[in-house]
Parts: sequence; C-alpha cells; structure tokens
Amino acid sequence: MKRLFTLMLLLMVVVTNAQEDEEKKSFEISGSIDAYYRANLTAPNDENAIAPGSSFANLPGFALGMANVIASYEGEKVGFVADLVFGPRGTDAIFASPMYSATGNIVNQLYAYWNVSESVTLTLGNFNTFLGYEVISPVANFNYSTSYLFSYGPFSHTGFKADFALSDDLSLMLGVFNDTDLTEFNPTGDYAAGAQLGYAGQYLNVLYDPSFFEIDFTGGFDLSDEFFLGINAAYLAVEDDGPGFMGAALYPQYTISDDFTLGLRGEYFAEDGNFGAIGSGVADTSVITATLTGSYTVDNLIIKPELRLDSASDDAFIDNDLAATKSLGSFLIAAIYQF
Repeated sequence: MKRLFTLMLLLMVVVTNAQEDEEKKSFEISGSIDAYYRANLTAPNDENAIAPGSSFANLPGFALGMANVIASYEGEKVGFVADLVFGPRGTDAIFASPMYSATGNIVNQLYAYWNVSESVTLTLGNFNTFLGYEVISPVANFNYSTSYLFSYGPFSHTGFKADFALSDDLSLMLGVFNDTDLTEFNPTGDYAAGAQLGYAGQYLNVLYDPSFFEIDFTGGFDLSDEFFLGINAAYLAVEDDGPGFMGAALYPQYTISDDFTLGLRGEYFAEDGNFGAIGSGVADTSVITATLTGSYTVDNLIIKPELRLDSASDDAFIDNDLAATKSLGSFLIAAIYQF
C-alpha cells in the first residue's frame, strides 16, 4: 500500500507539473517601455518648441513614451489578447477612446479569437488597424518617430473580422467595425467595412468608413541577406469632397552587424485640400521627410538615435528667430526595452 500510495503521489506530481508547463506555454505576459530625448536643430527648444505633425515622439527634452503590458493566451482552438498602454504615447494612440470612462481608457487592444480550422480564424473585439507599414508599439517599428501616412490613417478598430489562409502565400481578411478609432462602443449607429488581400508578404488593404475611404499598400522585399526594402503607399478620400491625402514611403534598412542596423524612411505626403496634417494652413500642400535611424540592440534593450528633416512646400514650421520657414531639422535618441 505504501508503494502504491507513493506511485500515485509521483504520478500526481508529474501530471500537475505537465499541466503547469502547458499553462506556461499558453499564457504569456509581454510588453515594452520606452523613453526618449528630443531636440530641434533648426527651431527653438523652449516654450516655442514645435515638432513635425506626425504622431508620437513629439515632446521636447527628456520625455516618456509608454508602458505597454500585454496579457495573452494561445490555446489550440481559442485565445485572447489584453493589451494595455500607459503614458503619453499610449494616450495619443487611444485618442478617441476615453468616451465611456470618466478617467479615460488604457485599452489598446482587447479581443478574443477562435481558430475554426487550420485556415479560418474569427476575431471579435478591439484590435490595431491592418492598414499601413507602421504600428503603435515602438518595438515593431524601425524608426522611432512615425510617418505622416501612419499618423493620419486609422489606429484601431472594434468589430468582427474573419481571416482566411487560402494557401501558403495567399491570405484574405474581411471585417465589419464601428466607425474608425471609436473603439469602446458604437455611438453613431454607423459601421465600417474592411478587407485585406495578402500575397507572399505584400498586402493590399481597403477600409470603407461612413466618412472616408482609404486604400493602402504595404509590403517589403529582402534584396539581399543584409538589405531590406519596405514600401507603403496610401490614398484617403473624405466624403462630400472633403480634404484628404495621398502619399508613399520607402524604408531601406541595412544590417551592419548582429547588433546594429541602419535605416532610412523617405516619405512624400500630400494633402488634397486643407487636411491639416502638415501645419501650414494652406490647401494642397505637401511635405517630404527623410528620417535616418540607427538601431543598436543590447539583450532586450534597443537604442535608437535618429535624425529627421521635414521639408514642406509651404511655410509649416519656424526657425530659431521664430520666422516662418518650410523646413524643420530634429534629433532624438530613444531607449526601448522589450520583455
């Protein structure tokens, strides 16, 4: 009896440990934190400090990005993601969400999914947009500052989507959502529709919102073992001939060593009418931006020094004498820790 009891006890310990190991594999806490220093090279850095009109990385001096904490569970058939953000970058990312809570919202993503089969996944909840080359999390972007194309496209959607793996290379997503960036609930009674067609890492995205229509191409190519070229192009039209935009960006990146990569974002962004993104207040204005970024990795820490030049077709910035000018040069260095 003692031997039988001992054997049963050992079996229970083995089963319990196996279950705990399985749970550890399925449930995960991950995320990142980021902070940076930013200074203008051709404009003031005092109370008159300005920044490009794109999102994030636009605060002067030593500044905070965000703390991003993600709880996720991945089962064989079902799973969920709860993605929370804290800090200035997080606040900017969910700018249209603090509607229901008087103290604001910290939810960046919150969704559940069901793998109906090996080729079909259904998702319900709030998830970051499928359009564009860049994303909200600084971990997944090469450049620390963001493009105009990303900043004025959608950030997030709340709704239902179905993802289909049609073959090893071909994929399709179809979805219906609340109005863009209204992620807590639907206050308008209107709905948007979206679709994504993907082939071998190249994606054609379409979003039809009650107030605008956007079509977007996102992709990239490995030109060699060290050289990658990313591509993004988009066109947004607002209903009733309202102001919109169009633009394109290239992202060449060259891996110099295992720890250091150098990349450039070259972007052209043009407003149709007075869209208000560039800051000149002039209709049909445009901007060309060159952003040179280095990415140095030490274990889980990424250090990114960055030089950026924005050159507009009209006076959109000021110089050190507070005179209107068409260009702005700036520098930043960011630290990003991923866990």
